[in-house]
Amino acid sequence: MKKTLITSLGDPRADAPPSASGTGDRLELIQTFVRIVEAGNLSAAAAQLGMTQPTISRRLQALEKSLGVRLLQRSTHSMRLTVDGERCYEGAKTLLSNWASFESGLKGAREEPEGILRVVAPHAFGQERLVGPLTAYLQRYPRMKVEWLLHDDSAIQDFIAAGIDCAIQVGEITDSSLVAIQLAEVPRIVVAAPSVLAGGPMPREPEDLAGLPWLALRTYYRHEITLRHVTTGERRVVPIEPRLSTDSLYALRSAALMGLGAGIGSAWVMTEALADGRLVQLAPDWQAAPLPVSLVYPYACFYPARLRGFIDVMRAALPQAIAG
Repeated sequence: MKKTLITSLGDPRADAPPSASGTGDRLELIQTFVRIVEAGNLSAAAAQLGMTQPTISRRLQALEKSLGVRLLQRSTHSMRLTVDGERCYEGAKTLLSNWASFESGLKGAREEPEGILRVVAPHAFGQERLVGPLTAYLQRYPRMKVEWLLHDDSAIQDFIAAGIDCAIQVGEITDSSLVAIQLAEVPRIVVAAPSVLAGGPMPREPEDLAGLPWLALRTYYRHEITLRHVTTGERRVVPIEPRLSTDSLYALRSAALMGLGAGIGSAWVMTEALADGRLVQLAPDWQAAPLPVSLVYPYACFYPARLRGFIDVMRAALPQAIAG
């Protein structure tokens, strides 16, 4: 899997293939070739570049003719690089990165991010807390557009093939091939509707929670919960038998509001229901470990202004957005 971020030289979205007669035309052909390799096939590259597949094919043929070598071996169901294609691909990545760095250096402080930024974000965050920082980014950089893709799968590994610039992920980042910038931490608390207690005493210790009906957020816990004392740091593990398991934080909150059971969720999602009494916090001196929120993207020699600007905005805004 390729992990180098390909920067834009000005998105080659014009449907007419260049003639490869000039340096600029050849750079566009090279960028198209790199996108084909990263995307895995011509049709995916065409979709990412906003072109037709025949146009992509003509661009590839123009580059091969210009270089005098065959770059790709294609059949009905597969595509692979030739030996010359491998050499061209590695050289092309370096060329594009160096050119983008050179261009950025000349522009200096005058560089204005423009183009399209493709971002993957979790559903809950992406629908609520991240819209404010996203708006701030678009207001700061009026020439930018954003494709805001909501997805809870934390194993979105192949950024290049998907045409993704970066992702905001909740939880530990295990892929060492990605740059991960931790932006904030999300506190997690135990909540339930008052009816779940059936008039009994408020649970104060983790062991008091074991006998309650439970809701599991299966991304983070299923048949046991681990709680940490907010003052001493002591940890305790409690087995549970969930009545409902879900991978949706919103579904867990809705089920908790309906009195189906106790659950552990991000504190910011529960704030309003706690304030008006529809939910109560159980064992308030104990919390689940907070979840890190990170912005991740592939390693590269150079990062375009559109990504650098997004990182700056998220670093500044996200802690307050989560706390609010």
